[in-house]
Amino acid sequence: MDSLYTKRQLSTARRSLIEVFQRVNYGRIAGLTVRCGEPVLDPMPRVIHEYKFQSDNGPRPETRKPDFLLKRQVIEFFERLDEIPDGVISSIEIQRGLPFRMIVEETLA
Repeated sequence: MDSLYTKRQLSTARRSLIEVFQRVNYGRIAGLTVRCGEPVLDPMPRVIHEYKFQSDNGPRPETRKPDFLLKRQVIEFFERLDEIPDGVISSIEIQRGLPFRMIVEETLA
């Protein structure tokens, strides 16, 4: 992916997933299905919110923006998604509305 990648350049499914990240802000997404390298949000995977005391727990302000440059973490996340044509991501940890860590289930041949 290009280093100057914007939200508008993404597929609808990937844009929707970014918006989920931004709404969660801090927490996890569990059991995200991936088909043909695209996230499947119907049905919506389980979302676990983490609430931090004395902190802003609401959605990220970027949620309202139709387009913006993607942060490196988002680009790297989608690069990993491209490597998973079909499967399940067990867990995606989200910090400050960005993917921070993910756990992928694999069957080794």
